[in-house]
Amino acid sequence: MVSSRRSVASAFAARLVVMAKEPKAGVVKRRLATGIGAAEAMRFFRTTLRHTLMRVGADPRWRTYLAVTPDASLSAPCWPRWPRITLLPQGDGDLGQRMQHLFDVIPPGPAVIIGSDIPAINAGHVAEAFKSLRGADAVFGPAEDGGYWLVGLRRCPRRLAPFDGVPWSTDRALAVTRQNLSSRKVALVARLSDVDTAGDFKTQQRFAERLVLPRAHPA
Repeated sequence: MVSSRRSVASAFAARLVVMAKEPKAGVVKRRLATGIGAAEAMRFFRTTLRHTLMRVGADPRWRTYLAVTPDASLSAPCWPRWPRITLLPQGDGDLGQRMQHLFDVIPPGPAVIIGSDIPAINAGHVAEAFKSLRGADAVFGPAEDGGYWLVGLRRCPRRLAPFDGVPWSTDRALAVTRQNLSSRKVALVARLSDVDTAGDFKTQQRFAERLVLPRAHPA
């Protein structure tokens, strides 16, 4: 009986997905590269991805997946092969189609997707998102630019598809996604920022270059 309950709990465990693009100069962080150079932008991306996975990837409160694009890069040596992190492809399509695909294919349970270029993220932010899903159908981490750095869905009792018609890379991305969930209960967690420009890089470099965050951002 105890073993059966553990199996059910494991099947419906919380799932964290970190989305990442293959780290190639001139491919990742192209807007950032115009301000600081392609090599430095790639180094920033690699550092931030690694720090993100080290901060949140081994946390026993959830199962962690690293979803990579393009799908053909799944076997590339650039990805960390860590015991508690499962690699999987993102699939095809725009950002919304790929996120929907990930929500649809990972095992049951509440699921949260984050990006790999949020320097100030820590395990506390992820834990707060999963806590919010106990009483909400969806949760978002708003970004300063009108988008969002985190999206989570409870995925129970039914499938949600909130990404249709979202104008990605605009200041309306979060607003339109929330409109698609107008009949659902939505929660918000901390407002954080990604790094798209040289100005962003300058203001967030102290987070990007440190594995242990300043005291203002406890885990």
